[in-house]
Amino acid sequence: MIIEPQQLLVFIAAGWLLNLTPGPDVLYIVSNALRSGARAGLVAGLGITAGCFVHVFAAAVGVGALLSASATAFTVLKWAGAAYLLWMGVRMLFSRAGGGNGAAIAAAQSAPPVAASLRSVFLGGFWTNVLNPKVALFFLAFVPQFIAPGTDNKALAFVLLGVLFNVNAIPVNAGWALAAAWMARRAGAIQRGMHWLDRVAGAMFIGFGLKLALTDRPAS
Repeated sequence: MIIEPQQLLVFIAAGWLLNLTPGPDVLYIVSNALRSGARAGLVAGLGITAGCFVHVFAAAVGVGALLSASATAFTVLKWAGAAYLLWMGVRMLFSRAGGGNGAAIAAAQSAPPVAASLRSVFLGGFWTNVLNPKVALFFLAFVPQFIAPGTDNKALAFVLLGVLFNVNAIPVNAGWALAAAWMARRAGAIQRGMHWLDRVAGAMFIGFGLKLALTDRPAS
């Protein structure tokens, strides 16, 4: 079994919550949708997802070795991943209302409309993710926690969970693009809602960071 059924539900819910929380990806989708229309926002989301697939497959190539390497290598990876998840959670949990992501969304809403090449929008989202080492670190820290301990092929399990995470992100990204026009008329309400969403997501990722820090080295 690749993942326990109850863990699968947590994995899906965490993925949706993370994709709903404003960050660089959401800002890229929203800004393109507001400046060039919903279609540009949808294409931006697809470019971001394509970039995430690169990280998933690249990480899966060596995930088996990373999970069963020497005790020192495993400990370094574990603490690096835990520190990143805790940092991300604390940053979201204590974000200021009206600042950070909310302010960036407001700035995107005020940008003047411009025509954009859908190809350049797609490639912009793709390369933004491919060249971001934080995306790779997130997948390496987050996905392995949900792989069942007795799974024989951990690399395949990593790929399947990574694909599931990215596929689940597509409707969320599409929703951000389609809601951009609505957001433009209700900036205040959106910023308040995103502040509380940041807090919920922050608490969840602090929990994931603590769980990873307490994880024992898996058997070879």
